[in-house]
Amino acid sequence: MSATDTTQDLSQLQDTFREGLEAHGWFLPTLGDGVTGLGPQAEDVVQGIAAAARKVAARLSPDAGTRRLRFPPVNGTRLLERTDYVASFPQLLGTISAFEGDNKAHRELLATYEEHGDWSAQLTPAGHALVPAVCHPLYAYLEGSQVDGSVFELVGECYRHEPSPDPMRFVTFRMFEAVCLGTPQEAREHREKWLEAGTNLLSSLGLEVQADTANDPFFGRAGKLLSAGQREAQLKFEILTEVYPGHPTAIASANLHEDHFGEAFSMHTADGAVAHSACFGFGLERVALALAMRHGFDTAAWPVTVRQELGLP
Repeated sequence: MSATDTTQDLSQLQDTFREGLEAHGWFLPTLGDGVTGLGPQAEDVVQGIAAAARKVAARLSPDAGTRRLRFPPVNGTRLLERTDYVASFPQLLGTISAFEGDNKAHRELLATYEEHGDWSAQLTPAGHALVPAVCHPLYAYLEGSQVDGSVFELVGECYRHEPSPDPMRFVTFRMFEAVCLGTPQEAREHREKWLEAGTNLLSSLGLEVQADTANDPFFGRAGKLLSAGQREAQLKFEILTEVYPGHPTAIASANLHEDHFGEAFSMHTADGAVAHSACFGFGLERVALALAMRHGFDTAAWPVTVRQELGLP
């Protein structure tokens, strides 16, 4: 089979899956490319996955527990700079613009609008950006602080500008993340135990999964070197499942940041050393859709053990 045939087959699988999701009320159409609403069954599954992940968090940190925080999906554009996102992933970021003109500017905007022109070109940057990773606001919140291996539990919206016809790839999506900040050993141990526990949870839901080294889509020529170094150092693992036969899709990831965020936000450990960090995250919609492909669109017909794990009726 040629590469063209393989691409066509994958495209057909994606189209068929999307049609099924829409026909059974899992996907709700919107006016935004790559932006999809979720129906009742899909949302119940998403909430069930988040609840199951919280149970894992409680089991992995029975003594100290985890601190559950919430940050909004919008932050200052400075966060993109402080995390190095502008330099590393400019192709994925999204900023917010607003109208700040006077009456004359408004008349000009209305004229453009009435002529079906690009009225958005008359907006100006508002100083805000859509958050690309749930954990990023946490580091800004902890700036300058001493960390001691504490684990933080976060659920929130992410935005990444990568529209795709693949229903598994959202422009905006939710992540559950468990983040640890502390010594290099604490960060690495957090990553390893969550990688194992996350794989086990997904397997218990009936998914066939495997963990493998991965790399982020760093931008540009220098990005290829960064990606190769990240993979070689095994800083990033993804948990993969075949939603489409022969095409593994990542539905969770385990990342070791080393001292990148500790350095950027002046976080330190008790001995004054720069803090290391690690995070594990489930892509909540991706896991939900992988389960729909595995068990069907009617959650009432899913295996009893899966429904119990997710708290489904």
